[in-house]
Amino acid sequence: MSNAFALLPDFLLIVVGFLLCRCTPLDRTVWDGAERLVYYVLFPVLLFNSIVRQPLEPGTLASLGLVGLVVVGTGVVLAYALARWPGVDARAHASGAQCAFRFNSYIALALAERLGGAAGVAAAAVLVSLAVPLCNVAAVWPLARHGGHGYARELLRNPLILATVAGLAANLLGLKLPEPIAITTQRIGLAALPIGLMAVGAGLRFGALRDAPGLAAALLAIRHAVLPALAVALVLASQLTTVQQMVVVMFAALPTASSAYVLAARMGGHGAYVSGLVTVSTLLGMVSVPLALAAWQALAQR
Repeated sequence: MSNAFALLPDFLLIVVGFLLCRCTPLDRTVWDGAERLVYYVLFPVLLFNSIVRQPLEPGTLASLGLVGLVVVGTGVVLAYALARWPGVDARAHASGAQCAFRFNSYIALALAERLGGAAGVAAAAVLVSLAVPLCNVAAVWPLARHGGHGYARELLRNPLILATVAGLAANLLGLKLPEPIAITTQRIGLAALPIGLMAVGAGLRFGALRDAPGLAAALLAIRHAVLPALAVALVLASQLTTVQQMVVVMFAALPTASSAYVLAARMGGHGAYVSGLVTVSTLLGMVSVPLALAAWQALAQR
């Protein structure tokens, strides 16, 4: 099955969420609660289980994590550099910069499982666990500077950071959950992906991108062109396994995080602008992920 068709079921779940939110009584009030459930309960449990279930060798963790952090770090640097462009709206940049380097974790784990099975999920979980703290710090920093907010408390209370740190610690220490608890948490985690993907679709909307169209184009180009190209170059020069290489390339081409809108709105940023970026990025991800994987496969076979 080609990459495009392999990704189709997950993107169809996004479409289902979009239609349910707009064409049925299951409107935004329902999906706001679903998003909170996924963010605070289902997704942290999924992350923890994904990391704990697969043994992680320190060497593998270091090499895989380094490549992922280089990709994300490059996105952060490039996004921040756009603030120096002449005429860039400070509020739009502070709000939207995060869309250039943040990634949709729901889609990441769903696609990793579909493309690489358990090994793919384990690789994606490592990338998510290491990139989430960096992405959150980098996303909050410009908003905090622009709006005069503090950010340390927000980072320390982030459920994704807490779950991934706990999962890494448990894995490296060799800790195992009792079987009844492990089965229960596994079933809880299984609900995260379909509900999370439908919640992404329910949140799609076109916002005020015309307030800063040039900035929007630059941020989306970083997210969907520059970072995937960088990832392909890095994995081809690395000693990562085939599955790990595939996951890194997929990870680099993902749509931006749907929670970017929540963060911008909560910290007094330009929420409508970020909403538009998330919507367009999600649509672009349907093209950028298969294209990036196809480019990697073509170059790897040469």
